[in-house]
Parts: sequence; C-alpha cells; structure tokens
Amino acid sequence: MPLPSVQAVPSNRAVPAATVATAAPTYKSSSATKSIDDASYSGPWPDNWDVTVQVCAARSGSTVYAYADVRWRGPTFYGTASTIFDGAKVRVQIMQSREGTDPVVAEQDFQLKDQMETPTSSGDHTGHYRTGTIRHSAGSGAYGNATLYLDWHKDGHGYRGYDYTGSPTV
Repeated sequence: MPLPSVQAVPSNRAVPAATVATAAPTYKSSSATKSIDDASYSGPWPDNWDVTVQVCAARSGSTVYAYADVRWRGPTFYGTASTIFDGAKVRVQIMQSREGTDPVVAEQDFQLKDQMETPTSSGDHTGHYRTGTIRHSAGSGAYGNATLYLDWHKDGHGYRGYDYTGSPTV
C-alpha cells in the first residue's frame, strides 16, 4: 500500500505569534481609619468600632477597576450578641474626576452585617472583608471611592454613612 504524501511547509511562511499573557493592572490605594460610636448603646462600656477601609483602583486601557478592603475591631463587651446591626454595607464607586462635583459612573453595595456581627472564637468582633471588584469604562482621572453604611440595631435612625478617602486617580 502506498504511503500518503507529505507536503513540506515553505520556510518563508508566516507562523502565528504566540498569545502574550496580559499583566494584571496595577492598583493604587488609599486607606483611612475611623472610630465609629455605636449609636444604639449608651452604657458604661467603651462602644466604638475602629473601621479601616482601603480603597483601590486600577486601569487597563479605558476600563477602571475598583474594590474596597474593610477591616474592623468592635468593642469586646458584645460577646456573642447576635444582633448589633439592622444592616451594614460598604458601597464601592468609580468616580470620574471633573471640575466641580465628581459624578459616580459605577457603584455596587456589598453587605457586611453578617460578617461584622459574627464573633471570633474568643468572642471578639474583629474581622476583614474584601469586596468584589467593580469595573467601568471611564476617562482619565477616574478613581475608586467607598462609603461605609451602618444601621445600628433598633436605634431608629436607619443607615448612617461614613465616607472614606478615595483612591488616587488612575
């Protein structure tokens, strides 16, 4: 039985270039800490929560990415109390820097109530949460921003907002 013929590939024929892996965008971040009073408690024990929010943003072409990293340390007197908040969330935004008020071009809320109320094995309310990443097409000078919203259990005031320092522009 005859062998199939094999064609030689000319040496001057173009070979497709290998796909080059795209590097992950480099994030620029800022961080701030606030001491926040528990509005639902007026007893003798220290009741402030120390909450640090790091806001990070990066750009890849015209797409801007942003996320927040939230760390907290609550008072020790809560112990295993099950309800401290009626709600807790962090809002991550992508802002477009302009003259005057900077408009929000994208935003998303991330719920924190369950994480902040869950004590550690020693009964402390200490924790950490990194939000998902939001993205949006934005012009030059965009940046990430975050606001923490806390609704203290049965204080009757609803959510109170705590603004944190936005990321550097990307």
